[in-house]
Amino acid sequence: MAGVMVPGLTTAQAAERRARGGANRLPASRRPSVARRLLGELTHFFALLLWVAAALAFFAKLPQLSVAIIAVIVLNGVFAMIQQARADRAADRLQEMLPTRITVWRDGGRRVIEAEDVVVDDILLLESGDRVPADAVVLTENRLLVDSSMLTGESEAGAVAEGEALFAGTFVVEGDACARVTAIGERTRVAGIARLTTSTTKPDTPLTRGLRGVVRVTATIAVSVGALFLLLSVLVGNPIQQAFVFAIGVTVALVPEALLPTVTLSLAWGSEQMAKRQILVRNLEAVETLGSTTFICTDKTGTLTRNQMTVVEAWTPAGSLAIEGAGYGPTARLAWSTPDAEDPVRELALAGEQCSTGYAEEVGGQWRAHGDPMEAALDTLARRVGIDTVEDRRTGSAELRFPFDPRLRRMAVVLADKIVVKGAPDIMLGLCGAGPEAHRAMEALTARGLRVLAIAAGPRNGRTPRNQEECAEGLRLLGLVALEDPPRDDVPASLKACRRAGVKVAMVTGDHPATATAIADEVGLRSPGSPVLSGSDLPQDEQHLAALLDRDGAVIARVSPEDKLRIARAIRSRGHVVAMTGDGVNDAPALHEANIGVAMGLSGTDVAREAADLVLLDDSFAGIVAGVEQGRATFVNIRRFLTYHLTDNVAELAPFLVWALSGGLFPLALGVLQIIALDIGTDTLSAVALGAEPPAQHLLEGPPVHGRLMNRTVLRRAFGMLGPLEAVLSLVAFVVSLVALGWRPAHPFPTGHDLAAASGAAFMTVVFAQTANVFACRSSSRWPGALGWLTNRLLVPAALIGLAISLVELWVPPVARLLGQWNPPLWGWLVALAAMPILLAVDALDKHLRGRRQARAICHGTARSAVS
Repeated sequence: MAGVMVPGLTTAQAAERRARGGANRLPASRRPSVARRLLGELTHFFALLLWVAAALAFFAKLPQLSVAIIAVIVLNGVFAMIQQARADRAADRLQEMLPTRITVWRDGGRRVIEAEDVVVDDILLLESGDRVPADAVVLTENRLLVDSSMLTGESEAGAVAEGEALFAGTFVVEGDACARVTAIGERTRVAGIARLTTSTTKPDTPLTRGLRGVVRVTATIAVSVGALFLLLSVLVGNPIQQAFVFAIGVTVALVPEALLPTVTLSLAWGSEQMAKRQILVRNLEAVETLGSTTFICTDKTGTLTRNQMTVVEAWTPAGSLAIEGAGYGPTARLAWSTPDAEDPVRELALAGEQCSTGYAEEVGGQWRAHGDPMEAALDTLARRVGIDTVEDRRTGSAELRFPFDPRLRRMAVVLADKIVVKGAPDIMLGLCGAGPEAHRAMEALTARGLRVLAIAAGPRNGRTPRNQEECAEGLRLLGLVALEDPPRDDVPASLKACRRAGVKVAMVTGDHPATATAIADEVGLRSPGSPVLSGSDLPQDEQHLAALLDRDGAVIARVSPEDKLRIARAIRSRGHVVAMTGDGVNDAPALHEANIGVAMGLSGTDVAREAADLVLLDDSFAGIVAGVEQGRATFVNIRRFLTYHLTDNVAELAPFLVWALSGGLFPLALGVLQIIALDIGTDTLSAVALGAEPPAQHLLEGPPVHGRLMNRTVLRRAFGMLGPLEAVLSLVAFVVSLVALGWRPAHPFPTGHDLAAASGAAFMTVVFAQTANVFACRSSSRWPGALGWLTNRLLVPAALIGLAISLVELWVPPVARLLGQWNPPLWGWLVALAAMPILLAVDALDKHLRGRRQARAICHGTARSAVS
């Protein structure tokens, strides 16, 4: 332990400062209470529309309808809240960024205290493995190396000298130190970064904007149609009160009550599918947002790379060794340039291991780094060339160590018979008087983007050096060691998939530009002409910054948390849906600012996960691509069941339209309660199953499918074809049933039981047509047989359950009387059953004709292009 140079505080002084400055706690993230979260789910725009509908139904003396709508609102709100609570079950873990206990110097001696009791001016006694509990300045140190990657993004541990700063949350990798506390709790740097996270407002998701548009259109149509029918009802002679009740019923019937729970259930299903792909969804709407992504800002270390330093080549003047094998395991494929190189390389590897304190160890069957990953890689190199490093550490420990000096850029150890020095090659080659072949080797290795260390040794001759300069006397270059943090195997294929999907990717990292560029080139991230920038090079003007970065393959290195925040905001300003990946505290503000934040589950900090919408449980960049595919599938599925719901609305509106056009002479084929029974009772399960449609193979071909939910295809299919067809079929079933029961044109329409039986025929026709329609809505271009009738495992059971519910509503007398319907005659059943093949046949013909027109258009465009 480095010696304590100044007296620490007394217990009384510490207690006084604790009372004045508060506890050493980071600010806890503030989440809304359960009651407030539930209130939010019950009062957003669409829920308010349903509340109005429930109130109108109550005043229109339709209490059953009012209760049904309220039940839908509450159940959906509770379900959505439960889903979000499941994702947030870890609650607030920001406080875990600090250790629970720490050693300080108080009352003239060592004291172990709770981390929250640390105060300003306390003297911290830090050792290897400690987490720094507060911001501090180093007073004395011995070989101090600190891992600050969670703050800076820099993948390598760095030396911290006397007089330099330490920051809360960082780790002591090697050595020990005494440090005076300068800031605690909310005044630390990590707390400042956390405040950046909470100071930004999360942008609306594409799904939120799309649903808002659907709700506006739906509300406008429902209110307009209700007002129109109020006027028509008065014109045909109905009393104003009766006309008002009737208009309210029509308005409420046209509100798609089941749309909200269907969307929520579809997002929940998408989140479950992502969980199977090792993606934890913390925000339900993030499922769809990831599918809308057009720009991914990815970190390097741990995201594109394995976060494992590996020696890939060892060079000596006598020859070299190439190593294939990532990780810290003792086995790898070795390729010697010449047999004469074996002994010099082993000497080099042994020297590298002897001047390191970090090493590789096997834990639970997995080899991991203990201490500095770079030194663990040197230990692994020694193992791989046959050196028993455990025995060497036991018998050949250094008598004296001189830690890495950032000014001299080297370190040294004094052994019993020699002195070993390792450091930056451009410094070491000069100290050793190396020849031109060593310089050429160094240039070749660094040109490949590898991190290169030079290792040299000199005789001790009975002397004990007093400083680094004396260690440099009489050095002989043993060789060069080239290390890399290898890329993940699946990254190149994932990047290609992103490009096919029209998604731009940029690397945003705290690492050195040369290292970042080398990795970007190796995995295929960079494109010709893509810029390589440092955080200090970024223009201050947001528009200029956005224009500079809005291209595929950009590399931005040496970025600060504030830089990442500006980058996310600038790219969003160009209209992009931005996904930002990250694992450190420094990433949290940008994760929150981006449209979707993606945190690493294995290597990430709790602060990053807390700010993120998604967490990659296996840290795999390929998981993002899988998430994009599932997100796109979810958006398409929402569009599918929107078509399904709107088709139903057209069929439900038709009886009211016929009644109005007949001046009230033609009876209503469907009543308001029957329509509610269709929307909630029979259609909801099928719509939910439609929301679980598996992703189509072409979803990652071409740009994102996001945009208007209610697009031209949805409107044409719902209002121009499928909806009118269902409406006609239901009215035909109604009229045919009336005729079968004895009614003839020019005679008064029947009432009572006969009218209820005909209405039952219209009801069942819509049920059967919607059953066929749910299969037709699986694709806007392919008929269900081409997709496979059973490829959606939930759809057939859902359709069968919906049919069973409709038969209960038709055949159970109390329910049937409430809805105003009864068992139809045989001819009514035949028309109802015929609705299924008729709708499927018309849908298949429409898709066939559209496909032929599109094929002709493509051929015509190709021919025109060839002629021109």
